[in-house]
Amino acid sequence: MPRIVTPTDPALDQLCAQLRELASELDQPNAWPARQLQLCAAAGVHEWFLPTAVGGQAWSESDLLRGYLKLSAACLTTAFILTQRVGACTRIAASGNQRAIEKLLPPLLSGEIFATVGISHLTTSRQHVQPVLQAHETSSGFELNGYSPWVTGAEHAQAVVLGATFEDGRQILVALPTNLPGVRVPPAPELVSLTASRTGPVQCDQVEVSRDWLLGGPIENVMKQGLGAKTGGLQTSTLAAGLATAALDYVDEQAQQRDVFREPAAAMRKELKELVGDLLALAEGNQPCAAEDARSRANSLALRTTQAALVAAKGAGFVAGHPAGRWCREALFFLVWSCPPAVLNANLCEFAGIQ
Repeated sequence: MPRIVTPTDPALDQLCAQLRELASELDQPNAWPARQLQLCAAAGVHEWFLPTAVGGQAWSESDLLRGYLKLSAACLTTAFILTQRVGACTRIAASGNQRAIEKLLPPLLSGEIFATVGISHLTTSRQHVQPVLQAHETSSGFELNGYSPWVTGAEHAQAVVLGATFEDGRQILVALPTNLPGVRVPPAPELVSLTASRTGPVQCDQVEVSRDWLLGGPIENVMKQGLGAKTGGLQTSTLAAGLATAALDYVDEQAQQRDVFREPAAAMRKELKELVGDLLALAEGNQPCAAEDARSRANSLALRTTQAALVAAKGAGFVAGHPAGRWCREALFFLVWSCPPAVLNANLCEFAGIQ
């Protein structure tokens, strides 16, 4: 697989064709996209997101969006896992911790090891309860107790960029080695979709982690300190748009044989084009709309295009293994993944027919 250096590189289309062909295998029990991630590593995908100083290609935000759009249209599970891997890598790269950078980034870029993030409890998940992962300072670093509820691929990770909270409200980010005593990764639960992402809890029982692995803090609101990729945001909307692209491509194929689909397919294609245009403009620093507005539109479009694909597939789409059924289940993921209250409200109002 040649290295991909631009989002218009034909090698990206070649990679996506391979991911699309392998996607159905991820519905199998205990599946994990090891082959898909190896293909991405060989193609240089892991390099897109990082500065050249640490071996990356430093793609622009708009080029990254274009890359994610193609990858998520090919295989949403692989694209989602990449967002979590990228979140870990970018936070390590931006931390200024030279030990962590030198120890972790080279094997991460090559695909030799896998890293992920456990930060949802600091942002959109479980904000209504006491901190579920607590930190206490020790002579050599920090002791962690509790759990991070939603960690993607933890069963396969050598490191987790993990957030924890002190009693006084300050927070830290650490690159937690998963082989430390007291780190436990229970089997990931079966999900409605994307089960192959192996997303589930990471438990910490009196885990002693050295300051050598500190990436940020102790400080209040450590997630707002500019340490790499932001949670949710444009990448989440982009993956929803990628899923809509896959579903709409299928509807377009069916429209070639059945005229009844042509007008709805054309209307949804126009809506998708406008959404992608707005996402690209936002990525370039312009403001055609609010990011939350783009996210609610992306959610809506993912739900409607995938259901349109199921209608077009008819009974065959309702048989396990057909991509239309998988796409419908995957669209539901965007109702719960890093979904801010304003986006939830907009989607609920749409469901209720409230303008």
